[in-house]
Amino acid sequence: MRILQLCNKFPWPLKDGAAIASTYLAKAFAELGSEVTLLSMNTSKHWFDTATLPGDFNHYSAIQTVFVDNRIRPIPAFLNLFSEKSYHVERFADAGFAHALAGLLESQAFDIVQLESLYLTPFIPVIRKHSQALIVLRAHNVEHEIWERIAENAHPLKRWYLQQITPRLKQYEIDHLNEYDLLVGISERDVEQFRTLGLQKPATISPIGIDCRDYQVDHLSFARPLSLSFIGSLDWMPNQEGLNWFLNEVWPLLTLKFPDLEFHIAGRTAPAWIRHLNIGNVSFHGEVPSSPDFLGQHSVMVVPLLSGGGMRAKILEGMACGKVVLSTSVGMEGINARHRKECLIADTAEEFVAAIEWCYAQGRELERLGDSGRNFCHDHFDNLEVGRRLLETYASMAPNSPVVA
Repeated sequence: MRILQLCNKFPWPLKDGAAIASTYLAKAFAELGSEVTLLSMNTSKHWFDTATLPGDFNHYSAIQTVFVDNRIRPIPAFLNLFSEKSYHVERFADAGFAHALAGLLESQAFDIVQLESLYLTPFIPVIRKHSQALIVLRAHNVEHEIWERIAENAHPLKRWYLQQITPRLKQYEIDHLNEYDLLVGISERDVEQFRTLGLQKPATISPIGIDCRDYQVDHLSFARPLSLSFIGSLDWMPNQEGLNWFLNEVWPLLTLKFPDLEFHIAGRTAPAWIRHLNIGNVSFHGEVPSSPDFLGQHSVMVVPLLSGGGMRAKILEGMACGKVVLSTSVGMEGINARHRKECLIADTAEEFVAAIEWCYAQGRELERLGDSGRNFCHDHFDNLEVGRRLLETYASMAPNSPVVA
């Protein structure tokens, strides 16, 4: 099967959920016999030098990138208030990318064009004009819900601005729901939500998949004193929001009970308030070379998300590393792991404290929860199995394009 994967940011390095989701699915497609071509925006916000790609990043038959300046500019952001367009989407509607897409579609025939984000929807007319391929939206989340949740927890001025522009994003998402030939939701909950919003076209569920073989377990971390880790893209507002809440509401309670407990934070493009944290036993490491290596040093991975949507790929990484994942219910959306069976779930400051107390009480037995999480990840989110099921769906809709497995 010939698949063209479109990304609104380059899917490497594996520093965020979108890159993890896009890369591991493309790897699975290639390993299962499909020919996958990548056309990706290389944005000003997440620019990557493709000349530095590792040698084993070889699952694509071809890679093409287009620079897109998607910076948030104050004047256009203000003027958008007087427009009916979605500013979220408008920043990605790039003429250069449309030109490159048209040229690619004219030179090659594809069975599937897979959009890895709602923000690639403006290019559907280009695809329809130049290709007979099935158009698939792989929705990593219900996009407008993320921004609604962020608005709820934002400071007053930001809340007001988001409340003005987010309804237009929601309307855009609704207006284009039935322009795709297939919608691939990341979770059953997301697909149900799209149906509620008016989706009538075919839809299927395909979670994020990863290859657990790429992640090693550091069992010695459970022999060392208990420590907490957090890792994520720190320019992503839900991560900033959740981390700020944890540091202000949870950490003071934890330090009263456990004065020797350490909290280690890693992530790229952090704002100044995170880079210059001055809180006892809290360390900021910036962008680390290897997410698994960082996670491996600590027994408990904290995911204090208050907003967001879809699935958290970093949780799967933590599970694959054999870490104990301590997350809010929002963070665990799409991952049906059970409290004290494969993970720990807490939604209030008091529940987070109780969860850490439970971890201390377990001693070395805490390692068993980490092992259960890793087994759960392998059983439910293996990228080859996720890719195989999705290819079968594609083949059922494009019967002249056989799946090689």
